[in-house]
Amino acid sequence: MSRSNFKRFSSGSKHPDRKSRFPQKSDSSSRGPRRSPPALSSKKRTTLPQLRLLLVWGVLIGAMIGLGVKLYQLQIVQAPELQKKARSQQTVNLRPYIPRRSIIDSQGNVLATDRLVHILYVHPVQFKITKKEVAIKLSSILKDKTPQQLIKQFEQRDTGIPIARDLTEGQATRIDKLRLDGVELNESYARFYPQEKMVSEIIGYVDSDRNGQAGIERSQEKLLERDLLSLYVRRTALGEIVPAFLPKNLLKSNDLRVQLTLDMRIQRAARAALRQQLDKFNAKRGAVIIMDSTDGSLISLVCEPTFDPNQYYKSRIELFKNWTVTDLYEPGSTFKPLNVALALTAGVIQANTIIHDSGSVQVDGWNIYNATKTGHGEINIAEILQTSSNVAMVHMMRRLGRNDYYQRLQQLQINRKTGIDLPGEVGGYLKSEEIFTKRGIEVATASFGQGLSLTPIKLVQLHGALANGGKLVTPHLVRGLVDVDGHLHWKPKHKVTQIMSSNVSQQVVEMMETVVTDGSGKASQILGYRIGGKTGTAQKAGPGGGYLPNVKITSFVAILPVDNPRYVVMTVIDEPKGSNTYGSTVAAPIAKKVIEALISLKGIPPSYSSQYN
Repeated sequence: MSRSNFKRFSSGSKHPDRKSRFPQKSDSSSRGPRRSPPALSSKKRTTLPQLRLLLVWGVLIGAMIGLGVKLYQLQIVQAPELQKKARSQQTVNLRPYIPRRSIIDSQGNVLATDRLVHILYVHPVQFKITKKEVAIKLSSILKDKTPQQLIKQFEQRDTGIPIARDLTEGQATRIDKLRLDGVELNESYARFYPQEKMVSEIIGYVDSDRNGQAGIERSQEKLLERDLLSLYVRRTALGEIVPAFLPKNLLKSNDLRVQLTLDMRIQRAARAALRQQLDKFNAKRGAVIIMDSTDGSLISLVCEPTFDPNQYYKSRIELFKNWTVTDLYEPGSTFKPLNVALALTAGVIQANTIIHDSGSVQVDGWNIYNATKTGHGEINIAEILQTSSNVAMVHMMRRLGRNDYYQRLQQLQINRKTGIDLPGEVGGYLKSEEIFTKRGIEVATASFGQGLSLTPIKLVQLHGALANGGKLVTPHLVRGLVDVDGHLHWKPKHKVTQIMSSNVSQQVVEMMETVVTDGSGKASQILGYRIGGKTGTAQKAGPGGGYLPNVKITSFVAILPVDNPRYVVMTVIDEPKGSNTYGSTVAAPIAKKVIEALISLKGIPPSYSSQYN
């Protein structure tokens, strides 16, 4: 290498294969001194970290704001929904079986209650043996089912055939021991009526869906249904209930029962007396009602024919209604004491007023006769009731103006319901004022209890006003809710209306006593007791107007004791057969037997009156 080449290499770079850090001008273009690169200012060096800090700070603030918004969304906006989801995952809802309240009578006898029953189902598709073999095994336990009947049931469908719905514990145990495939026993609660037919017209029944369909079971549905409890309890992740979270008093149930004013002892006596008379006269139907007039409580209410509420599905549907509150009839002569009370209140008669009974009277071209077709001459008001004179009643009520008479009938609230706590009650029927006052025949027929209609329970309510001093009380069966010790926790309130003076009502009751001692009610006499009464034999109205020939409804109403009136007893026999069928011969004898039971069981003391000594 030449010296000039070495020198050039030395001055350009320390290494021949490496470029200079800063480009230099060639020797040929400039020979001046080198200039250093410009340095970064201090302002630029501090700006960059600040920007980075602001960026990080902004991200953090944004994240915090986002978290805050999300927190608000979860804790405030969506809180109810999320809480609901959490409870559904962490808790379980228990709905224990809540039986209907039991129903008892005034003496504590159970009339209706819930009990455990066994229901037998078969699934023929699952049988491992023949249908005949299954039928033979089951029929040996089900005494009311033959193998042939069971086989016929098996052929209805392949599965889910109900065979028996009310198996005893012993039958269920024996069937379970058979271990038959396709035979299933289910346990369920059902309503049970231990008195069977004895109070069915009052209690009614509950269907398979636990809904009341008649009687108290229907009208008092809300009272009989206990509050349905929902028990929310905690559970573990495995679904196990945590005992510590069960509510307090979980096993303490509401044991209040619905108590009725009914007395089963008197109910049995009344039904026995009624059945005997219905059979004797081959009657269509009958009823007995006993009411305590002091408050309207019903001690007995019997209707025949009736049904078994334990097997309601085997009965005719018309038997489910209580016809003493659903059916209207013309009361006939049993309404006469009420007309006497209206006339006394109006002042058109006195107790000693004399009225001439000629045996017939003509009104608007219509001839009206007494039932005996004979007259009784000059008779007082008590004798009018004794002889049940239609003619004398027409003359008596004519003393009132037609409008006045109509208004006084309205005060009896004939066309209003009594308010009894049974379903299906209907109001009575009284013609409009325009029709009633237009013709004299309307006044005439109403005077002896025809041309107007009411229910048997309404007539009992009206006679109750005669017994209790003129107050219209509400007939009722529900006494209230009682505990196992008989303490009353709740009772219903009933309306009371004064419709006549106590003086007038007592006068009428004393007149009714002469009907029992000297008139058509002698069949109800009981030695030592003062009883007021009134018989009735009324024609039955036909569907197209007019009256049905040779068809009648007989009745008798009694009030006792006369010296301190309290109880009203009414007996009704519908369509008795035979020639000697009147209120005095058909209905009054029933009342006597019922009153005898009432006196004995209620401890009614005898009346010490000279006329009974």
